[in-house]
Amino acid sequence: MLGEARVVDCIDMEDAGVLHVIQGPTPEVGEMVHGRIDSLRRLDHMQQHTGQHILSAAFVKLFEAPTRSFRMLEHECEIDVALNDPTDEKIEQAVDLANQTIWQARSITIRNVTAEQAVALPLRKEPAREGELRVIEIDDFDLTPCGGTHAQSTGEVGIIAVRNWERAKGLTRIQFMAGVRVLNDYRKANRTAAEMAASFSAGRDDSPALVTRLIEENKKLARRVRELDEIACRAEAEKILKSTGLEAGNRPPPLVVARVFDDRDADSLKRLALALIAYPKIIALLASRDGDTARLVFARSSDAPGDMNALMRKACEMIEGRGGGKADMAQGGGKNVSAIDDALQVATKSLA
Repeated sequence: MLGEARVVDCIDMEDAGVLHVIQGPTPEVGEMVHGRIDSLRRLDHMQQHTGQHILSAAFVKLFEAPTRSFRMLEHECEIDVALNDPTDEKIEQAVDLANQTIWQARSITIRNVTAEQAVALPLRKEPAREGELRVIEIDDFDLTPCGGTHAQSTGEVGIIAVRNWERAKGLTRIQFMAGVRVLNDYRKANRTAAEMAASFSAGRDDSPALVTRLIEENKKLARRVRELDEIACRAEAEKILKSTGLEAGNRPPPLVVARVFDDRDADSLKRLALALIAYPKIIALLASRDGDTARLVFARSSDAPGDMNALMRKACEMIEGRGGGKADMAQGGGKNVSAIDDALQVATKSLA
């Protein structure tokens, strides 16, 4: 803190001193302000900075994989490591070595050295600046130039945990956290797992198997619902066509079937369209008010005329959406639900 303002960042301006970026009341030019250290923030930054040194050194020792960049974010940290063929096992090996080093409570020494002295030191990475360097040494484990806040012993870091990793721009991006952040993340994850387990009336560690079983059961039910909906759509198509006098043979082909439904999803709308165009010389122009979305499906029998893709593009302009497909079938959706009836009317007239 500087006065009543919170310091959110510090920028080294070299000879001009240190620029403090603050959040809160701005002091007047020349005004004296009282600075206060945020001990929790200091501890957090110390654990993340030192934790990064330890984890990066572990990757070098195990896999000769140097860290190319480091970012300390609000809830986690990221390092980009030149690690070839990353695997969960390799990441775990590095994390295990890092935590062993932490629990050994190795001493950490901070000292300044000249450029000439730095040349003779086995630094893990080349310094990014010239002149005098601030060097962080973890006893018999790591030696690196750094200007960040660091612990006096590796034990103060507490623990390191990796949340996730991915390939990124030819490197391996590792999302990790150290110290208090690990504790907070564990509490959150444990609470989430416990709540999920409670919904199954089961133990926390039984949840993954129960969720897997539930997903499989849901897939089976979804397949069954789809099969039943296909049967229902065929019956619905037959009912619609009977209502037009199809069987009486008193209609001029092709027959245009235009219908608007409420709360019918895109899949069911498409299934009904397919059931309709299974009959000869049918053009189906179907729409649905599906919540806040206008859905359209235009389809025709193989022996019916018309370009459904062209019709769909015009209709989608009216419902303020997008869509497309092929000449015999097209789908679309938009946000202007109130324009559905007009869109279908225009499409129907275009076929006349």
